[in-house]
Amino acid sequence: MKSFHNVTVDSLANIYFDGRVVSHSIHFPDGTKKTLGIIFPGTYRFTTGAPELMEIIDGTCEVSIDGSNSTKFIPTDDSFEVPGDSAFTISVNSGVCQYICSFLPV
Repeated sequence: MKSFHNVTVDSLANIYFDGRVVSHSIHFPDGTKKTLGIIFPGTYRFTTGAPELMEIIDGTCEVSIDGSNSTKFIPTDDSFEVPGDSAFTISVNSGVCQYICSFLPV
C-alpha cells in the first residue's frame, strides 16, 4: 500500500545515522503504528523491540537478521520480517531505498 487514509502523522522525523536513514511515524485509529522512511546508501544496524514487517516500496537492499548466517536481497515490492527483541543489518548499495515498517503484535 502506498497511501494511507484516516491516520495521524508525527511531524518530527525519526533521524538516524546522521540523516542517512529518516522516517515518519503514522498512527492508525485502531492504535497500530507504522513508519515510512528512506535509507540512503550505506550499512546500518537496528535493534527491535516488537516484531517488525519491513516492506520495500522503492529501491533495493540487502538484509541480515541476527541469528541468520545469510544475507537476503530484497527488491522493490518485497518484504522481510524481523523478530521482536532482535536486530538486523540493512545495506543499500546505490540509490535510495524507501520502506514501510509495520510493528506487529507480540
